[in-house]
Amino acid sequence: MGKDAYDNMIKDSKYADNKELVVIPNATHTDLYDPKDKIPFDKIEYFLKEHLK
Repeated sequence: MGKDAYDNMIKDSKYADNKELVVIPNATHTDLYDPKDKIPFDKIEYFLKEHLK
């Protein structure tokens, strides 16, 4: 579902270059709420700093 949503979001978008689909192997949706070792904080921080100037 996430891949389809991402594909639809970037389709024909002039803003497609500031989006990224992050897939976390062996994680479920709820894994991203608590286990701090599965959350890619570095990728999130980079994305926010780069695109929210």
